[in-house]
Order: sequence, then C-alpha cells, then structure tokens
Amino acid sequence: MSTRDKARLGFIGAGWWATSNHMPVFAARDDVELAGVCRLGQAELQQVKDHFGFAYATEDYRDLLANCELDGVVVASPHPLHYEHAKAALEAGLPVMCEKPMTTRAGHARELVELADAKGVPLLVPYGWHHKPFIQRAKELMNDGAVGEVEFVLCHMASPIRDLLSGVEVDVSDISGQDSASLFGPTPSTWADPDIAGGGYAHAQISHSSGMLFWLTGLRATRVFAAMSAPGSKVELYDALTVRFASGAIGTVSGAGNVPTDQTFQVDLRIFGPEGMLLIDCERARMQLRRHDGNHVVEDVAEDAGGYECDGPPNNFADLVLGKTEVNWTPGEAAMRGVEMLDAAYRSAVSGQEEQV
Repeated sequence: MSTRDKARLGFIGAGWWATSNHMPVFAARDDVELAGVCRLGQAELQQVKDHFGFAYATEDYRDLLANCELDGVVVASPHPLHYEHAKAALEAGLPVMCEKPMTTRAGHARELVELADAKGVPLLVPYGWHHKPFIQRAKELMNDGAVGEVEFVLCHMASPIRDLLSGVEVDVSDISGQDSASLFGPTPSTWADPDIAGGGYAHAQISHSSGMLFWLTGLRATRVFAAMSAPGSKVELYDALTVRFASGAIGTVSGAGNVPTDQTFQVDLRIFGPEGMLLIDCERARMQLRRHDGNHVVEDVAEDAGGYECDGPPNNFADLVLGKTEVNWTPGEAAMRGVEMLDAAYRSAVSGQEEQV
C-alpha cells in the first residue's frame, strides 16, 4: 500500500451537504488539500472557492478532471447525476467518495463497482452510522456467523424530512442537527422534484438503512414488491417493501419521512437466523445478540450513541487515498446492493407487481 503526504481532493457538486459536512471535515486535516471544486452558478462557485480556499474552480466537471491534479474525487451532485460524475472520475483512475444513493439505476451501480475494481481504486459511499462502535461490533458478530445463515430481516428507517420532500424551505438544524448558518441550505427541487431527485424517501434515506443491511448481512435482493405513498408531495414519503433474497431469505424494508422535527432518526434492523437474532436500534441505541443457546451479547451502548454523524466516511476516504488504511467501512458493493433493491422497488410501485432485480 503506497502512501503520500497530502491528498489532493476535488469536488463535483458543492451544495448543502458537501459544504456543511464533507468540506469542513477535510479542511480540518493537515494532510488533505481541497484542490478543485465544480458546481453550477458562478456566484455560488466563487463563494465555495473563497470560503474553503480551493485553488481551482469550474462549472464543468470535465474541466476539473482534465485540468486539476487530483488524488481523489467526492461526488455530491444531485442523485441522477452521480453515475455520470462518478464514472468519469473512476475512468480517470481516481478514488471516489460518491454520495448516496450511489446511483438510481441498478445497472449503473454495478458498472461503477466493476469499474472501481478494474481500476483498483476505492469506491466509498458515506454512510455515517457504519462508523459507530456498536454498529462495527454488530459487523464483527455477523462476520462470525452470530445468527447462522440469515433467514429473515426487518429494516426500518424514519426521518424528520417531510417538509424537505414536500419542497418546503427548511431549517437545516431540523434535519441534521447542524447550525442553521450553513453556507447553503438544501435546494428544495433537489429533494422534492421527481425529475431531479429521481425518487423520494427511498433514495433520500432508505439508501442509508439498506446500505447497512447489505453490509452487515451480505444478502442480495432478487425480487421486490413495493407500495409507496406521497401525501401532499410529488415524491414518496412512505415506503413498504417485501423482499426476496438470493439465499432464500425474505424480509421487509420500510421507510417514513414524517418524524416530528424535534425527534431523532429511527434506524431499526432485526436479523434472524437459526442460531438467534441480532437487534440494532439507533433511535434508542442498542445492539443485542440473542441466541438460542443462551450465549447472548448485550453491548453497553450510551443513550445517544445512535445520533447521526458523518465525519467518519470523509476521514475514512482521506485515509484510503493517503494509503493509511485499506479498510473501507462503507464500500460501493453494499451501496450497489441497496440500489438494486430500490430500483426494483420503484418499478414495483408503478406496476403493482413484484419486480425482479
């Protein structure tokens, strides 16, 4: 594993989340250089360039990749553009951290994973919960076969983002816990316009919980039946999925975008097998393995341990680029499996039939 002194990073997309989370995390490191940035809007582009000290700024991602010396690229553009932008960066042989959902189409997700493998570079999707110690402990237990072969899973997520998905201007502190004095707020159309967002709650949030599900279990969806509803919105606020997996396991995956803004995210995973069950809850912060043989594991988890934070993935990406680690906690493979499931789910919600991945 080669190492370098400083990682020169470029950004394709520089809106709310990129400028309020990813860039500040990178800027706090003395071994990362914010080398180049691309976004639309000359005034906004100049604002980002000046605020974070980028040496190079452009509205064309092709110029960024061709004219800026980079060691890695962060893709934080609107959802349907992730594939185009991540593919271009990977084709240039650059490590990529691509925002979720990694893509909105299963074939595109598979292509990105295959391309990263062929180029021998990391592909990371920033799922913050994977970096929580109690979630990583759950991963250790699952790797050790804690429940045996997975037979059934329940994966639920709910979030305080009804206004965001309905196209209403929001206070970012209501949905992320961040100071409302961010460089930019969320652009309503990016989340609430189906032509720009490519979907609603499933793309916006179930991409998180399903990424964790597939990372923990190694399952792969084969068929999905989905019902979705969008009361007062152009994109769906509620999702109910029944999923069949290649191993023979079945499961339910659900989502709701209607948590009150003074409440926290819900992420609840329950994984069942012949040896027992693994229970994960980020809202009430628990991780328990309950086995039929009585060899239970009950992790001592602080009450607020499940609160969402996203400093882990950018730091992991920088360390991968710098050669300081070979461990990718949020790999593109897990994200790809989530995209496969959600692609089929959106098709099923339209057809009213179970759809094949």
